[in-house]
Amino acid sequence: MSDAAPAAVPSLLSEDAVTDYRAAMHLAVDTVAGLVASADRPYSGADPAALTQTVSAVDLDRPLGSVEAALGELRSVWLDSAVWFHHPRYLSHLNCPVLVSSLAADALASAVNTSMDTWDQSAAATQLERQVVAWTAQRIGFDGRADGIFTSGGTASNQQALTLARQDALERGGLPVAPEGFDRLRVLATDQSHFSVNLATRTLGLRPDAVVTVPTDETHRMEPTALRAQLDRLAEADLVPMAVVATAGTTDLGVVDPLVDVAAVCAAAGVWLHVDAAYGGGLLTSRRHRGRLAGIHLADSVTIDFHKTWFQPVAASAVLVRDGAALRHVAHHADYLNPVRTDPRRAAMPDQVGKSLQTTRRFDALKVWTSLRVEGADAIGAMLDRVIDLAGEVADLVQDDPRLRLAQRPALSTVLFRFEPEGTDPLEADRVADEVVTRLLLAGTAMIARTRLDGQVWLKLTLLNPRTSVEDVRAVLDEVCAVADDCARTELLEVAR
Repeated sequence: MSDAAPAAVPSLLSEDAVTDYRAAMHLAVDTVAGLVASADRPYSGADPAALTQTVSAVDLDRPLGSVEAALGELRSVWLDSAVWFHHPRYLSHLNCPVLVSSLAADALASAVNTSMDTWDQSAAATQLERQVVAWTAQRIGFDGRADGIFTSGGTASNQQALTLARQDALERGGLPVAPEGFDRLRVLATDQSHFSVNLATRTLGLRPDAVVTVPTDETHRMEPTALRAQLDRLAEADLVPMAVVATAGTTDLGVVDPLVDVAAVCAAAGVWLHVDAAYGGGLLTSRRHRGRLAGIHLADSVTIDFHKTWFQPVAASAVLVRDGAALRHVAHHADYLNPVRTDPRRAAMPDQVGKSLQTTRRFDALKVWTSLRVEGADAIGAMLDRVIDLAGEVADLVQDDPRLRLAQRPALSTVLFRFEPEGTDPLEADRVADEVVTRLLLAGTAMIARTRLDGQVWLKLTLLNPRTSVEDVRAVLDEVCAVADDCARTELLEVAR
């Protein structure tokens, strides 16, 4: 037996490391608090090449030896050039500022390090997640048969929903779980649906042309009559409609498809209806605007992203099903993990792994639970109401400016517009839009997005910060116009030369 002293062990969270844990967490909190308090722009404007060089210079084989030193280094390689979603002029993507209550819960989830797959790794946490799922299902309008599971995001939730829909279609149609069965399956969605619909069909083994586009009306909402016609065409071609994907809050326009009418068409045809409410799902908390989700309770499955319009840190999403029995399509048993139970004492110890495409999952339901217990659903809904109101006010600003053109009245909290003074060539407006987004990003003073709609490039403001004011957005619009004017002048000079 060796008399050598044991090698030094890094500080692991245990009864012996409580002091280290407190010190490290205080340092981390103080670092973030200082940066949030001092952030005067949403982004530093740092050049990507310079950031790459800074990060590449770090030798990961030479540890610094202390949390304090590592956090100091993180200032230069990340935090000083982080993107701050809490800043009122961050108007780019579906990223929200987050509730302090949810941050406290996230710190607990990280420290306890609960894994949500089996009872013997999660215990009471399993019941908390199930309760949040049940509460959300009740808000949707599902009855007691409903069930669901937390996932890493809307893409994963949509993937699982369409996996269930595929298995359901194969089962009901008596089709083989093989290429000859998969080749007949089709998914119907609009051109405004999230890209994850196409991604899911590829990973599920369907044909490249499996997604059938359903025409939309003048406001880019799914047209129920056109949906019925597409279903008729599939029947004539002996193809099987696996699912219809309706959207409650499209990424660009925020539009909500006419869920009641779409559901009626799906019910008549016996087709699975999935509602992607990753963006619009927060309306479940709104007293004023919840009616925009009318008909969502008629869906077979629903995606909800809590890290969008519920003001939660990433990642927190859930897929919910009207009939929990549908989750049998992803059930699996591993003898070392969740064997078939024969001991009646384990009957009250539910496992979540048999409902999920994931095995290890973080306790993301905790932050939603905590925010509901601290702020409550009404307060969350009021914050969403604020940004919906703000979008309407910003749309008025755009319409009142002769240099700008509004795509359409906002349906949720996104505003699409173009810098297009009278007589502007459409292709020139496209070029200017791209240039404006890039220049603002590199300046760091404001962050907006761009997208393509009806063949044209549009600037997009995504309003998810209830602390952003009309004056904040007015200043960003002024900056957009100033940059666009400069772009136009530069183009004229180049043409003159």
